[in-house]
Amino acid sequence: MKLRIPDADVLWDTLPDARRHERTLHVQPGDLDDLNHVNNTVYLAWCEQVAREHALRLGMGTDALSALGAVPVARQHVITYHRPAVLGDAVRVRTALTLHAGVRSVRAYALDRVNPADPEGGVRLAECQTEWVWVDPVTGRPKRAPETVTERFGFSDAVFSR
Repeated sequence: MKLRIPDADVLWDTLPDARRHERTLHVQPGDLDDLNHVNNTVYLAWCEQVAREHALRLGMGTDALSALGAVPVARQHVITYHRPAVLGDAVRVRTALTLHAGVRSVRAYALDRVNPADPEGGVRLAECQTEWVWVDPVTGRPKRAPETVTERFGFSDAVFSR
């Protein structure tokens, strides 16, 4: 079941820069399945890649988070596919941190084809949401993210939703 959180692009313009990140990728031969479409697992890999880039941009990569005593692990991914991407397509992947409360955070993603002939804003290929649970990197037990993490990712209060 899809979480009832807006997709990344719905909130995009209202979120602080620290809560959003985007990258444009180009479909390569190794991304394709037997039908010559981007394989479904590639969409998820792209989402995770852009999420990691976002964390690294904020100085919150895995090593930094481990040193602070809490790392996020995926609890659930939900992907809705609308159209296939094919070899050579330019795909913009946007991620936005949409919720952070207690030991959970949610990232939303919007994946759009942005080829030169596409309409302004692109053509929606897929949406994804990932629910992350913060855990202690030593024990693996759920743990609230440290305040430094919360602040660095653009949240300022104890309970966050938007």
